[in-house]
Amino acid sequence: MRSSIIPVLLAGLLAACGDKPSAPAGQGNAAGAPSADEVSADEAPPAAAAAPRSGSFDRSHAGEAAPTLGFLDPAGKPVTLASFRGKPVLLNLWATWCGPCVKELPTLDALATREAGRLHVVTLSQDMDPAKVAPFFAARKFTTLKAYTDPKMAWVPAVASNLPTSILYDSAGREVLRTVGDLDWTGELATKAIAAVG
Repeated sequence: MRSSIIPVLLAGLLAACGDKPSAPAGQGNAAGAPSADEVSADEAPPAAAAAPRSGSFDRSHAGEAAPTLGFLDPAGKPVTLASFRGKPVLLNLWATWCGPCVKELPTLDALATREAGRLHVVTLSQDMDPAKVAPFFAARKFTTLKAYTDPKMAWVPAVASNLPTSILYDSAGREVLRTVGDLDWTGELATKAIAAVG
């Protein structure tokens, strides 16, 4: 039963992501790498609705414990959010085919670099083909972000209705806030929210 539900949930999630390619598929940029907003034909919805724009935080889940769902670290080792306890964690659910997700990744990388001593930034790919994620990160030469993957696609039905979704947990693993849609993680709104978490 579960295996028949996941494709339906994913279809809704894909339709909500609202990415639009900036160049014809396969064209990429001048360096030959895929453009930031390029959509993979095998994963993109046929017609995408506009992604929700963030600009405020949802605190309706504040105090809830982080899910115990597993995922894989960049080396392929199983981990959970409990593996990061002791520091706050910003979990970002994203995908290579999602334009708004790709747009915010550089700001997440800047945040991860700036807050490396006090915050874990976990970028958890929701790609159906996890093998795409490491090359995608390598092509963008992120300074600090690591490529975490969710090959069982467990996180989408559990916590996200749209991509990108970011959830901030405190150092004890309790949710503080979440936001849906791309956000400038170097901006004032995000900076104040991160600074207030212990």
